[in-house]
Amino acid sequence: MLEIDNINSFYGKAHVLRDLSFSVPRGKVVALLGRNGAGKTTTMKSIMQLVRPETGRIQFGDHAIVGLPPHKVAKLGMGYVPEERRVFTDLTVAENLLVGRQPPREGAVTWTEEMLFELFPNLAERRNNRGKALSGGEQQMLTIARTLMGNPSFVLLDEPSEGVAPVIVEQMAKVIQQLKSEGLTVLLSEQNLHFAQAVADLAVIIESGAQVFYGSLTELNAKPEIRDAYLAA
Repeated sequence: MLEIDNINSFYGKAHVLRDLSFSVPRGKVVALLGRNGAGKTTTMKSIMQLVRPETGRIQFGDHAIVGLPPHKVAKLGMGYVPEERRVFTDLTVAENLLVGRQPPREGAVTWTEEMLFELFPNLAERRNNRGKALSGGEQQMLTIARTLMGNPSFVLLDEPSEGVAPVIVEQMAKVIQQLKSEGLTVLLSEQNLHFAQAVADLAVIIESGAQVFYGSLTELNAKPEIRDAYLAA
C-alpha cells in the first residue's frame, strides 16, 4: 500500500534520511523502530509531505505523492497522528471530533462519533470535557479518534505509547489491533519494543536515517545482535 524508495530528506543542510527504502503491505501493522534521533519522526513527516524529500520516490496506492501538498495526501486516504498530539484544548472532546470529520471514502471505514466512543471508552466518559482537561494519554486517544473521523485507509502513528500511563498503553495496543481488524493499514513509530511486538506484523529499524533491518518480529527476535545494537538504550 505504501512504497518508499531511496528517499533523502534534509533539515536545511542536515542530511536526516539517507536512501531510506521500505514498504508497508495493505492491511498490516508495521513498526518503525530506532533510537531517539534515528529519523523516525522525519520519516513520518516525509511520507506526509510535511518534509519534502529531496530525492527518491514514495508511492501510496496508485499515487506518487512526493511533491503533493499535505492536504492532498490526506485526501488520498492517509491519516497522520503526530507525536505532539495537537488537540484543540479549548474545544470539547466531541467538538474536536467534529473538526476531523470528512465525507465517506470508498474502501475505508466510515467512522462515527459513537463508533469512536465505543473504541475509546475514556473519551465517551469525557465527551463534554475540554481538551485541556484530559490527561496526556486521553489527549493521545483523542488525536487518534479525530484522525479516524477523516475515514483514512492508512494511518501514521508517531510514538503512540510515548509518555502515557501503562494502562493507556495497553488500551492503545487493543485499539491498533482493532484498527487492523477493520482493514486499516498502520505505520507506527516506536521506541517501545514490547509495545511494537504486541501489535506489529513487520518491523523496520532505522539508524542515522538509513534502514538496517526489515522483516517480521519473529525474525527480529531471532537476531538479538540487531536488537541490541540498534534498539538498546
